[in-house]
Amino acid sequence: MINNKKLKAVAFGEVLWDIFGNEKKIGGAPLNVALRMKSLGADVNMISCVGNDMDGEAIIAEVKRLGLDTDTILTSDDFPTGLVNVTLDESKSATYEILYPSAWDKIIPNDTARKLVQDADVLIYGSLVCRDEVSRQALEELLITNTYKVFDVNLRKPHYTYEILQQLMQSADFIKFNDEEITEISQALDSPFHTLEENMNFICSLTNAKAICVTKGKDGALLLWDKNLYSNSGYTIKVADTVGAGDSFLGALVTSLLTGKEPQEALNFACATGALVAGLDGANPEIPLVAIDDLINKN
Repeated sequence: MINNKKLKAVAFGEVLWDIFGNEKKIGGAPLNVALRMKSLGADVNMISCVGNDMDGEAIIAEVKRLGLDTDTILTSDDFPTGLVNVTLDESKSATYEILYPSAWDKIIPNDTARKLVQDADVLIYGSLVCRDEVSRQALEELLITNTYKVFDVNLRKPHYTYEILQQLMQSADFIKFNDEEITEISQALDSPFHTLEENMNFICSLTNAKAICVTKGKDGALLLWDKNLYSNSGYTIKVADTVGAGDSFLGALVTSLLTGKEPQEALNFACATGALVAGLDGANPEIPLVAIDDLINKN
């Protein structure tokens, strides 16, 4: 628990451009989490890599504009800046074509990055960045730390294996899934259980994680924290697109929990934040605190 001082966070993984038809929006799950945490008052750094190209220059400029330091967003001469083609279905849910290889597949941390992780209160990482051995080895090196570690499961076929997912879960103090992800992974690990709550406890029994969160889309989320289960049934919103909603949810939840909010209050705040992001275009819309409070109080 971090009290009476600014939360220091580091996010590791992909930074990229989400392409919606003719429009580009900055994204990448770890960056989305980092930007939401920054907007909520955390001191955040991003470890990643972009190409030495116009897309990379534009990402660096945009990240700076949004208030993050870019010293640990490295530049590659050999690989292009990451691009993702996003398709929205009738319900505004997104599917992704994630181009490979991209610069963020080839992250090699520098001494500044290593020191940031050692000194941070929390390290956030996902599974997608581990699709390439270079970035995976970099993350494995950074995970050898006493820093509180948050694993954001992000299953994007064909970019994962259950073996690597198990390794990433073993390193985590806190794991966040969506409902489909925890069901798929639990089945792959031969869980005898069927409910989300049972499988949350099942994952805890197999890993070192002390906290598990499962998002359920419009139906809210479950949080297992300090052996107690908390739930939120979701907030009604007209959906613009779902891109980044889960990332903002996680950023809001982690920031709230690690700065002393009660678990139920933190979960409500996170669910409202994610819902408001889903109600606006793109992964990183500006969300005023008063809008979050208003949505909570309306329900």
